Amino acid sequence: MLSFVAQRIVKGVVVLLAIVVMNFFLIRLAPGDPAVVMAGEAGASDPVFVAQLREKFSLDKPLPEQLLTYVKGIVTLDLGFSFRQQMPVSKLISERLPATLLLTLTAFAISLALGILFGTLAARFAGTWADSAITVAALIFYATPIFWVALMGILLFSVYLGWLPSFGYETVGANYQGFERFLDIGAHLVMPAMTIGLFFMATYTRMTRASMLEVKRLDFVKTARAKGLRDNVIQRRHVLRNALLPVVTLAGVHSGTLIGGAVITETVFAWPGIGRLMYEALLQRDYNLLLGVFVVCSAMVLIFNLITDLVYRLVDPRIEFAS
Repeated sequence: MLSFVAQRIVKGVVVLLAIVVMNFFLIRLAPGDPAVVMAGEAGASDPVFVAQLREKFSLDKPLPEQLLTYVKGIVTLDLGFSFRQQMPVSKLISERLPATLLLTLTAFAISLALGILFGTLAARFAGTWADSAITVAALIFYATPIFWVALMGILLFSVYLGWLPSFGYETVGANYQGFERFLDIGAHLVMPAMTIGLFFMATYTRMTRASMLEVKRLDFVKTARAKGLRDNVIQRRHVLRNALLPVVTLAGVHSGTLIGGAVITETVFAWPGIGRLMYEALLQRDYNLLLGVFVVCSAMVLIFNLITDLVYRLVDPRIEFAS
């Protein structure tokens, strides 16, 4: 197992360096000059001032030299300096990362738990009205844009019913401590997490249903029925467990998309995570901050994929790490 994890970590580092180089050149291809933007916001369009800004932030050097400096920094865990925020990128990201992890992991848990639950129910009652209702609901959430679900949730649960706060991470000025702060953050978390979770829940529901119906037709399930095992035992031990492998694979693939969905959700709900930070960096042409967020997001995706490979073994012990 340790050998398998070591191999995956080495491959992950190589992939991450490739992503860093690719993102560096893609960002430079985008239109817009950060020195001109900063000079414009400072109310100075003097070419000398713009040239001074380029020199200060090393934007006047050749691209290969800028790339080499940036890669050296990444190797030493230095993500650079934000032009606009006037702070190290690693500090900016470390301040926002906990909020994003809280949001995405909660959304991931909600989507996976509800998706497997409703997919199992749909397969158990296949062909009935319950199956149709679950399938239609899953399609509605999958086909509806995330930002629209977020806006409708704010209108219904915050504006009309007044049950949940509409924006932010916690109540500003309340100064809650301990358990009261925990409940306050939880109340602010419900709508953003459910917005992302419902979208991905739909895909897990469909995948679990289809996979369980396929496993049900296999010979070992018929043998289990012939032995007189109870239906609940067959569904739980034989059908669901063997049907989970495609769902786990899909969950690993979705880890990157989950972070992408967090960008929209954090912007709509004013959630102070790295998704919103990336959106602000994009508008401000803050290259170093944007590249830093990309690096962190890519590393998170690689870590999620490694966890997915480890979960395979737990779901199906027949799978060997060497394979």
